[in-house]
Amino acid sequence: MGGYKSKRSNNLLCLYSPSRSPQKLHFSMPKGRGRTSRIRRRKLFRSSESRGVNESYKSEFIELKKWLKDRKFEDTNLIPARFPGTGRGLMSKTSLQVGQMIISLPESCLLTTDTVIRSYLGAYITKWKPPPSPLLALCTFLVLEKHAGDQSSWKPYLETLPKTYTCPVCWEPEVVNLLPRPLRAKAQEQRTHVQEFFTSFRDFFSSLQPLFSEAVENIFTYSALLWAWCTVNTRAVYLRHRQLRCFSAEPDTCALAPYLDLLNHSPDVQVKAAFNEKTRCYEIVAVSSCRKHEEVFICYGPHDNHRLLLEYGFVSTRNPHACVYVSRDILVKYLPSTDKQMNKKISILKDHDFIENLTFGWDGPSWRLLTALKLLCLEAGEFTSWKKVLLGEIISDTNEKTSLDVTWKICCYFIEESNAMLQKVSRMKNEEVALINQLTLVETLWTEELNILQASAAILSNLQTTFT
Repeated sequence: MGGYKSKRSNNLLCLYSPSRSPQKLHFSMPKGRGRTSRIRRRKLFRSSESRGVNESYKSEFIELKKWLKDRKFEDTNLIPARFPGTGRGLMSKTSLQVGQMIISLPESCLLTTDTVIRSYLGAYITKWKPPPSPLLALCTFLVLEKHAGDQSSWKPYLETLPKTYTCPVCWEPEVVNLLPRPLRAKAQEQRTHVQEFFTSFRDFFSSLQPLFSEAVENIFTYSALLWAWCTVNTRAVYLRHRQLRCFSAEPDTCALAPYLDLLNHSPDVQVKAAFNEKTRCYEIVAVSSCRKHEEVFICYGPHDNHRLLLEYGFVSTRNPHACVYVSRDILVKYLPSTDKQMNKKISILKDHDFIENLTFGWDGPSWRLLTALKLLCLEAGEFTSWKKVLLGEIISDTNEKTSLDVTWKICCYFIEESNAMLQKVSRMKNEEVALINQLTLVETLWTEELNILQASAAILSNLQTTFT
């Protein structure tokens, strides 16, 4: 699969701690219900909201801990836990300080293409022509090891992996069709990509028949490969390897990191995580402090919710990077069809890379969106000033007002669309109970987009008052 690389490349890591800022109260209350008591209860409530439920007693984590210990890794800082909102993650056992090593996972614990080449699969990979990709090697190894069950030396790790994934590539088509247009197109493209990945390597899978007594096509099913592909795509960390001739020219940059991959994402954190060539360990260091019994986060990158859902299968509420994308057809929806210079204006926007990544965000319409609309709203006598628009100059009050009015109409259109889609998803949740988890993710995404659009509408309303 061309162009694949890990989404967690060169990320920094830090720790997230919920804000605690009680309000000041100035009136007296009966004993046990006053200011001090209320603050104590509020702290206790917030603590219980962020505190996870210890899951280290579960058999899969007991076995994983033994397996990691055999490979020279023991963790004294974190324990597996389940948290409200984020689900399964890692919780701090003690207070963590800035600069403290949180995890130092030895190379022997990592699943890489080196692992695959050293295994029984290595001989089949090295002789296959044309050379398979590093991604194919990892996916094939995962399918085989999962099929091996109790005989797999990687079983303790495999038992902690999700049985199914929540990325749109795994969804039913009728749910994918509920996504915002730009994301829907990417999800459909990704599904096609994975299907082609599966069909293009059927001959390679068939070459592995000597390893099995049963038919290889019963082992390398599409669902089995999809599970393996999602495992690598959602959980791999960045680790560049030397390029081996037995692999294709695609970058070999993925490693699966048992235990470490239990860390959840928060967009609000900065983190420091990388492979240490001297210690031969994948290390995570605290950049900020973390209180005892709070969740420890890693940041996958400054991704918007479309990227997070497409690649990782979740939506981050109040994500500062979240936005609503404006496609070309919506961009021109409220512009006069009689504008004879419209095609030329669109051509200029294309030539200067102003036709993509036009968005609404928490702080209103993006500068790129406003600039594109200012250019599109230029009157015939102003058209020669298009270069000044791209440089951020104000052409006229009329142009400023017209472009803001069009931006407002586009925003209102998206608000109406979001409300309509939320109503549709709500009806489907009642009718399609089996799809409830997929539909809930769609509902969360549309709700976040509606919140962004409402914030943008308030900002636009204030901007428009300057021209009334």
